[in-house]
Amino acid sequence: MSDNLTRQFGSHAPSADAWLAAIVENSDDAIISKTLGGIITSWNRGAEHLFGFEAKETIGLPITILIPDDRLHEETTIIGRIRAGERVDHYETVRRRKDGSLVDVSLTVSPIRDADGTIIGASKIARDISERKRERERQKLLLREMNHRIKNLFAITNALITMSQRSATSAQDLADNLRRRIVSLARAHDLTLPDLSGDVTDRSSTTLFSLFDAVLAVHREDGRQRIEIHGSDSPVGGSALTSLALLLHEFATNAIKYGALSLPDGQIRIDLATDDELSLIWTETGGPAVTPPGESAGFGSLLERVTIEGSLSGSITREWRPEGLRIHLRVPLENLTR
Repeated sequence: MSDNLTRQFGSHAPSADAWLAAIVENSDDAIISKTLGGIITSWNRGAEHLFGFEAKETIGLPITILIPDDRLHEETTIIGRIRAGERVDHYETVRRRKDGSLVDVSLTVSPIRDADGTIIGASKIARDISERKRERERQKLLLREMNHRIKNLFAITNALITMSQRSATSAQDLADNLRRRIVSLARAHDLTLPDLSGDVTDRSSTTLFSLFDAVLAVHREDGRQRIEIHGSDSPVGGSALTSLALLLHEFATNAIKYGALSLPDGQIRIDLATDDELSLIWTETGGPAVTPPGESAGFGSLLERVTIEGSLSGSITREWRPEGLRIHLRVPLENLTR
């Protein structure tokens, strides 16, 4: 390496040690060296940035200042492998910053040898993988949401077949009814999808009544009004349009699976008030007896909570009454058009 540096820089060439030291010191990754006894011997700028300690605060201290109590056993395992001359590659774990917060990291640990080849310590490279972990969790959540939606669509389609069959007078009539309702279902599904451009202004504005009509049209039966909407209308747009469409779709799907719309005589009444806030009361009657769900909430409940608390900054309550479920959704009015 020294010869190569001399060829490149001539008489001004830095020594190989100085060259490597500069690379280590200016790396974005945290690079730390320690003795086999776990005492820190070097600490670069990347380590300062990742863990919050300056070099003078850590050199001479045990590496365990960075390790949460429930992960101290990892250090024993790592040192054991280093003593055996092994390298630890891309070990994903959690470490502790100076302020006590935890950070997800990927560790690569290699033996340090003296001139005689004896292992005298270890060099550790730690890379922050917090964003990678968050992205992985987002992907898992997206896959769960896709699975949940597909299952719901199958459940709704099955209910549409039953609903259309009750009123159809011929095979052609059944086909026409199903086709019309599936078109309505597709429209409602489109409204539940976020705008992929990221620009909420691209999402058309409408009104609450129009939104409800689009999402719930698929559940109408010929000559029967199973879902009634009462109260005051209000504009809705931006990301709130998608969020409310998703919630209505979820409410209606649950009513088909377990509630009022699962029986021929079941009905739903929706009362809207838009004074200081949007107050939406969803009342089901004529369905099977309802009971509160168990403690383990399904993905639909998680999706609902994220939508209400995160996207709409609202709240929701449920009453599991003998005559049917009652849902009360509250959303600040200013959030309906943002």
